[in-house]
Amino acid sequence: MKGTNIGEFEELVLLVVLAKGEEAYSVALAKEIEHVSQRKVVHSVVHAALTRLEKKGFVTSSMGEATEARGGRRKRIYTVTASGIGTLEKIKAQRDQLWRNVSAAQIRRAYDIG
Repeated sequence: MKGTNIGEFEELVLLVVLAKGEEAYSVALAKEIEHVSQRKVVHSVVHAALTRLEKKGFVTSSMGEATEARGGRRKRIYTVTASGIGTLEKIKAQRDQLWRNVSAAQIRRAYDIG
């Protein structure tokens, strides 16, 4: 396993894989990330992130069944591993801790300054 750190986009991909379950294939993931993030997401960028996550051991993949809607082609379905879930939990705990350290007054002050 290479590095265990992930960037923001990889985190989004990992979360969406977890949320999508059996429908966690790259096109569906790209659409969901685009919907949630309100930014254009290119399918090939999602695929590259999935490849990195798989190399790090955070997801596994397997081929789904061929479907008529896809002209008989099969989808590669992704699943989050225990290591991937542990990474997401660690990231969430870190973010939660940082947000606990920020007061409402600090947020208001930042808006007043900006």
